[in-house]
Amino acid sequence: MIAKMFRSTVCLLILSTSACVREAPADQPSAVAVKAENDVVYAKIGDEELKLDIAAPEKGEGPFPAILVIHGGAWRGGSKDGNREMLVQFARRGYVAISPEYRFCPKVTFPAQVHDVKASVRWLRSHARERKVDSDHIGAMGFSAGGHLSLMLGLTGPEDGLEGDVKPGDPSSRVQAVVNFFGPSDLAAADIPDISRPLVKDFLGGTPQEKPEAAAKASPLTFVSKGDAPVLTFQGTKDPLVPFTQAIKLAEAQTREGVPGRVELLLGAGHGWGGDDMTHTMLEAARFFDTYLKPSTQTTLRLSPRESLVKRGDRNDRSVGAEVAIGDLKVDRADSTVAVQIHRRMITRASHAGAQ
Repeated sequence: MIAKMFRSTVCLLILSTSACVREAPADQPSAVAVKAENDVVYAKIGDEELKLDIAAPEKGEGPFPAILVIHGGAWRGGSKDGNREMLVQFARRGYVAISPEYRFCPKVTFPAQVHDVKASVRWLRSHARERKVDSDHIGAMGFSAGGHLSLMLGLTGPEDGLEGDVKPGDPSSRVQAVVNFFGPSDLAAADIPDISRPLVKDFLGGTPQEKPEAAAKASPLTFVSKGDAPVLTFQGTKDPLVPFTQAIKLAEAQTREGVPGRVELLLGAGHGWGGDDMTHTMLEAARFFDTYLKPSTQTTLRLSPRESLVKRGDRNDRSVGAEVAIGDLKVDRADSTVAVQIHRRMITRASHAGAQ
């Protein structure tokens, strides 16, 4: 029974994230020609080749900003192949977009997965000239475990000891903006659901209690500090695998350390969503990247946290008041530099689905 539930959990993780990536940024020019290339080797670990997919504008001198799209699957499954359409859509928006594969647990445990995605960033910078990449403006976006790995790219540096096999003169693995779709930020948290604990255990190679140092080092929350990449997080309040408190903790840490960004909570949403909600969140993700990765747009697109709470002007999308309560948790936005935006329209949608 437990094994069956565990397999179902992994299936849910893969299905929910693949459903997300079929949606694309809604306001990109669809006529832009794109060149795509799949299964490019970016690293070799022993006899194992690690590959990535890449898409870029076919015309133009560049250099273009870049985005990594990292798949989810509980650090143990999933595939970069499901991100290919999203790479094309980002390329149409003027980005070089890649999606790397990474090694899976439990065969290989943390920090191998972090090492791999960092190696893919270094590959991108090493090939910046031939791939027309603006190596000063690279972002990362991921879903679930991919969101976690994206956070690790934006919040950790060489001083944190998570770079992997790096040679003298290798370029940086840091990114300049992160969009996190329901990825965990604190793997040792007491409210990690029972259904997710075996997944965390396999990733760490032991429980957080058995491996407290690894749990801390694998938690993005540990590394939030001034100067980190801006972070936008999307999180459902009914997520059965990643509690929304993970997003709130991240917002609080960003506020404390002065790291820009915001959290958008989707009331009633679970571990992934589609339809209008995915269209909205993908569009907001694309705009967030435009703000921080396209220097010419920063003066017109960047919003203050207070402005970001009400920018769409739709009464049903607007969070009203200085404090919002969700269950026993109260979110005070008045003094926060990281906005916590709550989509009240999800209440109606969730109730139609039978979830209160």
